[in-house]
Amino acid sequence: MSVLVVGSAALDSVKTPLGEVTDALGGSAIFFSAAASFFAPVRLVAVVGNDFPLQDLEFLKARGVDVRGLEVADGKTFRWSGVYHLDMNNRDTLSTELNVFESFKPKLPPEYRDTPFVFLANIHPELQLEVLNQVNNPRLVMLDTMNLWIDIELPALKKVLAKTDGVILNDQEARQLTGESNLILAARGVCKMGPKMVVVKKGEHGAFMISGDDFFAVPAYPLELLFDPTGAGDSFAGGLVGYIASCNEFTPAVMRRAMVCGSVVASFAVEKFSVDRLRDLTREEIESRYARFREITGF
Repeated sequence: MSVLVVGSAALDSVKTPLGEVTDALGGSAIFFSAAASFFAPVRLVAVVGNDFPLQDLEFLKARGVDVRGLEVADGKTFRWSGVYHLDMNNRDTLSTELNVFESFKPKLPPEYRDTPFVFLANIHPELQLEVLNQVNNPRLVMLDTMNLWIDIELPALKKVLAKTDGVILNDQEARQLTGESNLILAARGVCKMGPKMVVVKKGEHGAFMISGDDFFAVPAYPLELLFDPTGAGDSFAGGLVGYIASCNEFTPAVMRRAMVCGSVVASFAVEKFSVDRLRDLTREEIESRYARFREITGF
């Protein structure tokens, strides 16, 4: 089953204690697509400027990512730059240049409208609602958001939450959205806003999922070397949603395995800058690390 992702495509300039890159491939839709493509065909909707290196997307196309929904607008591509501190948990944003992304209005090609699995990456809630108005009875809609929209667009965000099946938040966003300091209560509070499944990311401490009476937690995969955390959350979402789409069912067992797949793919994504590790990653490597994950979490 195919997955539709609507989000950003960007050129990132990133500096970490282990090096730096300039104008590297980035953006939520790009990371998500690279991760989800290991499990299911992906349809990508985003916008780039005419300075974007389209040839850099060839590896995605080779893995079954349909990029006909990628709009090339007259102007410059969305750019972000930042620097990470020694522990990699904190970063400083140096610049954000929205460029053509500022006027992005998602337009789904007709053949995308019946896509059964939809992931609304971190864009303005009103744009997420516009996407939902263009799709026809999807089986699953998952949502990502950020603290900015909780601050300034809460009514619109609540509207889109009421129309989604699941949401992925980090711990700070879950607390901010509900006013609850306890993360379990915060996740249950988000469920009351509409989503049947709430996934809370806790960075290097893993993630947990609440769905009805089911609760499941996964640690982050232990890594000795972390190059670049940029895109880890979107890669996690790609692995999670892509795996669910590959199974085409929503049993608790599938959801739990999807959480592990998301964590495994995200652990690879941070091993190199940009999407470079996801570019050369193989399904065999994913399966091997999945098996190792099972070993280190079993008792």
